[in-house]
Amino acid sequence: MQKILSVEHLEKYYGNKGNVTKAVDDVSFSLDKGEFIAIMGASGSGKTTLLNCISTIDTATAGHILINGQDITSLNSKKLARFRRDELGFIFQDFSLLDTLTAFENIALALSINNTPAGEIDDKVKGVAHQLMIDDILEKYPYQMSGGQKQRVAAARAIVTNPSLILADEPTGALDSKSARMLLESFEFLNKNLSATILMVTHDSFTASYCQRVLFLKDGKIFNEIDRGSDSRKQLFGRIIEVLSLLGGDNANVL
Repeated sequence: MQKILSVEHLEKYYGNKGNVTKAVDDVSFSLDKGEFIAIMGASGSGKTTLLNCISTIDTATAGHILINGQDITSLNSKKLARFRRDELGFIFQDFSLLDTLTAFENIALALSINNTPAGEIDDKVKGVAHQLMIDDILEKYPYQMSGGQKQRVAAARAIVTNPSLILADEPTGALDSKSARMLLESFEFLNKNLSATILMVTHDSFTASYCQRVLFLKDGKIFNEIDRGSDSRKQLFGRIIEVLSLLGGDNANVL
């Protein structure tokens, strides 16, 4: 199995010698091609910082992050920007769509930035729109869309360049339950049918139950890990709740 992501003894500290906060404390894990995994934990557990380091938004204090064998902790800013453009896809809680562009134009922008030949853009946008069932809103602007539609446009923008790794930060956080379910089913489709590799940070047990593997962080360290195996989504949901109960007082922030 091709390894897409390797995180090796990653550490991220904030502050100075007199007051140091270990946001990420010696975290190691890996992600194979075609995996869909979730990272969970209470507020302050380090999950967002970990995602920011992997996404190149933040810089690790120590350790290594390898994506497709490339150690991104050793890249300069110019190479890092190129790597981010070519290898990573991003889906954010707040959609991050450009209000002055239609859905088609928002998706096409990712291809233009990636230097895709103009003659290929139309087919690529329409192809991914069909897969995510947003064909009928391609000419709409963000203000004309529901939250679920906006997030599926954001998902289309993330996947259209065929990145090695898709990073999703609380993608269902701003959605109602119906829209969240539709988005997660879209993620499942991308993962199973297009072999998309997805790493998702979430507070929500229902959202995490769509994944194949769940990592739990506490105080910057990996607290536990669940592999779905042959379990149904309902069974995985129950196992997630059991682990969260072991996190003690942090439960209120996780559920």
